[in-house]
Amino acid sequence: MKQSTTIYSLKKLILISFVLLFCMQAYSQVEESTKEVALIKIDSLYREDQFFFSFTYNTLQQKPTDLAQNKFSTGFSGGFLRDMPVNKDRTIAFATGLGLSYNSYNQNLFISELGQTPVYSIIDAETAYSKNKFSQLLVDVPIEFRWRTSTYESHKFWRIYGGLKISYLLYNKSTFSDASSKIVVLNNKDFNKVLYGLYISAGYNTINVYAHYGLNSLFKSANIEGKSIDMKALNIGVMFYIL
Repeated sequence: MKQSTTIYSLKKLILISFVLLFCMQAYSQVEESTKEVALIKIDSLYREDQFFFSFTYNTLQQKPTDLAQNKFSTGFSGGFLRDMPVNKDRTIAFATGLGLSYNSYNQNLFISELGQTPVYSIIDAETAYSKNKFSQLLVDVPIEFRWRTSTYESHKFWRIYGGLKISYLLYNKSTFSDASSKIVVLNNKDFNKVLYGLYISAGYNTINVYAHYGLNSLFKSANIEGKSIDMKALNIGVMFYIL
């Protein structure tokens, strides 16, 4: 009987030791996990590398006489920006990256071709047509200065980002449609291949207001009856940043 009691006590001691060992190991894992979280929170070497997307309303500036926009001209862009902080708090930075833009402009500038030569004229108010626009696909290289109120503990902050955007024209298309015909001009060589402009984006957290103003003309050599077409683009809309 005494031997049976001893064996029972030994089994009970082994069981209690196993439970205590398991609890200590679990606590150690939780403590290590907590330390890792704390270490992440105090890491001050963060970057605001971001994907961006924008949607804009596109307007034309310095238009020729009688040229007018109609309908709603839209644009959208997307890409990635690499963040390069320059101060200890990482609230001031530079950024650059790569993106794509698509812009369309609905207006009454009629673009056709005579042989291989583009011809331009203004559509008069009495002419009925369903569509007249030109559109552009561009690859963008932004060079950006950044100010923000960010911290390593939160991705929600106020920002003012702005700078210079250099764009290379990959593709352009002009389309005119009426009841009886459709005229399409592809890759018109009168468009400027390289465009550059200033832009600014400002707001809080993900959604920001955005504006871009072109510094050079959309066209390099187009003219109407000998008068150069020197239109520039002004695009206003919203910018979304996603980490």
